[in-house]
Amino acid sequence: MTDTRPTVPAAGDPALQCLHSPPERRVSGRAIALVLVVTVAYMGVEVIGGLAANSLALLADAGHMFADVGALALALFAAWFAKRPATPEKTYGYLRLEILAALVNGAALMVVAGLIVRDAVHRLTAPPAVDPTILIGVASVGLVVNLFGAWMLHGGHRESLNVRGAYLHVLGDLLGSLGALGAGVIIVVSGWVVADPLISIGIALLILVGAWRLVRDSTDVLLEATPRHIRLGDVERSIATIGGVDEVHDLHVWTLTSGVVAMSGHAVVVDPGQGQRVLETAQARLSDLGIRHVTLQIEREHTCRPTV
Repeated sequence: MTDTRPTVPAAGDPALQCLHSPPERRVSGRAIALVLVVTVAYMGVEVIGGLAANSLALLADAGHMFADVGALALALFAAWFAKRPATPEKTYGYLRLEILAALVNGAALMVVAGLIVRDAVHRLTAPPAVDPTILIGVASVGLVVNLFGAWMLHGGHRESLNVRGAYLHVLGDLLGSLGALGAGVIIVVSGWVVADPLISIGIALLILVGAWRLVRDSTDVLLEATPRHIRLGDVERSIATIGGVDEVHDLHVWTLTSGVVAMSGHAVVVDPGQGQRVLETAQARLSDLGIRHVTLQIEREHTCRPTV
């Protein structure tokens, strides 16, 4: 007769590994450090060029770059510090430090966007003269610098909120350089100096959208919300349909840090001899859902009765 029981992974299978260290990132601290150095160098050039050209688009982008320097430094520190081992006082180590860094960077992006809009509105009422030649020259160099930074960080912006925060700062600078370049071309062609503050407002709004999403996702992690890509019902069914499981309850799924999803729950298994098989099968099934750290309490009867 064919055995229809779920396949139980062998000892040493990745699905059964416990969490001891943060996942490997495609974007290393060295890449962030390199982008940081390039950003600092260009920021100085942009400040000088913005003052010489009297361009808000350049100065706004330089201000954003100043925030980027702090953001990249924070991201670099968080990526390094998060690798420190767990201790008896901090049993998960410092994994959440990356999430805190992402939250701070998202909030900083919102502040920068607000300051750009404020200055742009002021310039709309009294637009100053702008030197389009300097504006175009500095913005062109900035475009190359920011393309390099975005390329360096792009590989990891989906796997780490910390890297995404740094990436969004650089991407905002990239948009700023494009906007400043476009403003310079419009001024050369038409002499319409209002293009400079108008484009700055558009850049600020784009930055704000990315910043809001970063803050939202970081807050969800800190509040231990169920990850957006996982349905709690799917998790429950994955455990409840294992042979020998009579009930699943007190189920929780949350994110420890980017790429590390954890779950805890209770499974009622009447036959004590089935406990290990149920546990290992559940770990294998939940690994397929992207849940890396599984804590499942096996019990013979429901132990979490509601209190009156």
